[in-house]
Amino acid sequence: MTLKGLLNSQTNKVTYAAGILFAASLTAKLLALFRDRLLAGTFGAGEQLDMYFAAFRIPDFLYNILIMGGLTAVFLPVFAQYFNKNKDEAWKVAANIFNIVFLVLIGFSVVLGIFAPFLMRLVAPGFSPENQETAVLLTRIMFFSPILFGASSLLSGLLQYFGRFFAYSLAPVMYNIGIIIGIFYFVPLLGVIGLAWGVVFGALLHVAVQIVPVLNSGFRWRFMLDVSHASVSQIMKLALPRTIGAAAYHVNLIVMTAIASTLAVGSIAVFSFADNLQYVPVSLIGISFAVAAFPALSRSFAQNRTEEFARYFSYAFSRIIFFTVPIALLVFILRAQIVRVIFGTGEFGWEATQLTAASLGVFALGIIPLALIPLLVRSFFSMQDTRTPVVISISSVILNILLAIFFVSVFSTTNVFSSYVISALDLTGVGDQRILALPFALSLSALFQFFLLSIFLSQKTKIVFLPHVFITLRNAIIAGILTIFSAFFALRIVPLFISLDTFFGVLLQVGVAGTIGFLVYLVVSYFLKSQELLEIVGRLLKRNE
Repeated sequence: MTLKGLLNSQTNKVTYAAGILFAASLTAKLLALFRDRLLAGTFGAGEQLDMYFAAFRIPDFLYNILIMGGLTAVFLPVFAQYFNKNKDEAWKVAANIFNIVFLVLIGFSVVLGIFAPFLMRLVAPGFSPENQETAVLLTRIMFFSPILFGASSLLSGLLQYFGRFFAYSLAPVMYNIGIIIGIFYFVPLLGVIGLAWGVVFGALLHVAVQIVPVLNSGFRWRFMLDVSHASVSQIMKLALPRTIGAAAYHVNLIVMTAIASTLAVGSIAVFSFADNLQYVPVSLIGISFAVAAFPALSRSFAQNRTEEFARYFSYAFSRIIFFTVPIALLVFILRAQIVRVIFGTGEFGWEATQLTAASLGVFALGIIPLALIPLLVRSFFSMQDTRTPVVISISSVILNILLAIFFVSVFSTTNVFSSYVISALDLTGVGDQRILALPFALSLSALFQFFLLSIFLSQKTKIVFLPHVFITLRNAIIAGILTIFSAFFALRIVPLFISLDTFFGVLLQVGVAGTIGFLVYLVVSYFLKSQELLEIVGRLLKRNE
């Protein structure tokens, strides 16, 4: 199939769509890891990366609360509702919303750019005046990105509705390519400022790759700006609670960044790198299945097919569990080797490596609930209920901030808990160990959010959790226990045959241990007659016939 054919290919099957999203997301995440490796090797965990990550928070906040947090989640169900009744009217709605969003984002970006110095003092109170000034310049440049992302996200919603998941999934790949180009070509010319322009260039590529497939789907830009249209008020009504929830989540990230800025230099970079690593399986599996299932869930609810809704939900839920359990366990066991392979280069020192590995180990505790949360949230959205997940999100954010403050105080003193954790994570005498407070708080609050979402969703839709979900969980736990032992054993055996003083030695160690651990998980799952694994095997055998 040609590239043009791939860009315009369509599918309405959740598994196939999730597979496309997984493959593209894997590519994007590998590029993101390569990007982070370049950042770590070029700048190290120091002031420049602290400024970059802190400056990134405000434009990211704007984009996520107005677009990803609010509009994108509710645009698709509303568009589906109009498209089922009148296709031409649906396209007018899409064009109208596109124009409104574009102008609103320009306005917000200009205003926030003016107040950037004040905002940066809130985001990074621990920065020196000189670093504050540089961070302000970085954030003003990056305010171009939410404008581009806003346009891109609406195009993404249309591509999802029409099942053009391949074109949609390429956008994050292009975004990371843009940042990598910025590191290679802009940074040598402009220094850390080049990183900001790389982000803008990546956002431009993010929207550009989706334009042609959206046009082929039927979208045409129209010169119209009707804020009184019924769809606008409907979207605003649905988006407002979610926007508040998204704002709470990103205020939470800003608070985490602010706390990290008061710790040792490089703490923001350490926290951000570890957070990016733990988010890889969340994005690859959790978000891929959630995004793939969302259109089906929305259609099922719109057509009042309750049993079909439950079937789609349970299908995605059980498969997220099946894939994330071994990954979370292996990330915890292999945390040090993973960080050494990805970041152990150039200016990224051994102390930063140890702190990042320890933070990743704590983050691993929250990978499973974090991967399930996107599906739970989108299930509420598909029923046009944005209020419930938002209230739960705000509650978890409040808990997270309180836990972060609490754990900072815990790791500031010598006590039984801090001594045990520091010893278990091999951090005795290493750097500012208070950075562990942030991943602890985030992981525990994610677990809290997951349980509340599950409870309220089961009450709202009584038949959501079908029996095979619990069978999947039971099998995953049994197979996961054996995975831990096998990976740990392999981790200790490999150094007997190869040296770990080189990059390839560590890469071989993590590769062998990870492969053995995952194979054990698959073998045990097969003997337990895991429905998820048997489905994969069946598909592979069918293709080879």
